Amino acid sequence: MIDTTTQPPADPALHLVPAGFTRLVVGGPYFRQLGPMYSRPTDAADATKGIVLGMRVIDSHLNTQSVCHGGMLTTVADGALGIAVALAVERRAAYVTVSLTADFLSSAKLGDWLEAHVQFTRQGKRLMYANCDLRVGDRHVLRSSAVFSLVDRPPPKPPAGDTLLGEAPLADG
Repeated sequence: MIDTTTQPPADPALHLVPAGFTRLVVGGPYFRQLGPMYSRPTDAADATKGIVLGMRVIDSHLNTQSVCHGGMLTTVADGALGIAVALAVERRAAYVTVSLTADFLSSAKLGDWLEAHVQFTRQGKRLMYANCDLRVGDRHVLRSSAVFSLVDRPPPKPPAGDTLLGEAPLADG
């Protein structure tokens, strides 16, 4: 029998959030189902513009091998890249992912604090190129590369409660 219920983590340590991170409410229903997401500004030494996303790996993120599911990791990378794109252009715009590659370098386990670090490689008038590195501490879990395209339509109206850009909240595009 397969248990399809999602239980909150029993270990209180799974609720700990590192200093400097604050709760981030952003994205549509699919992204939000991953659980609480947090952000902090990038370090001064970090060449990227924007934020670092962070989250705790919980039971519902695991596959049958008891490690974080690869689809969940790529969802986090795609979401982090999209949020960073919105911050980089500093305006509401409808960008969509047109290409996303992922290299799985190691695993994330229950209780790990997973961080997404984004770096832009090129920005044109209609396309943005960026890389995302998912890390647990100094260990690299996933390396991803993506291309985003500006689409000629207004961005969707964000759900109530989205936060990030103050008056211009983010939503899935």
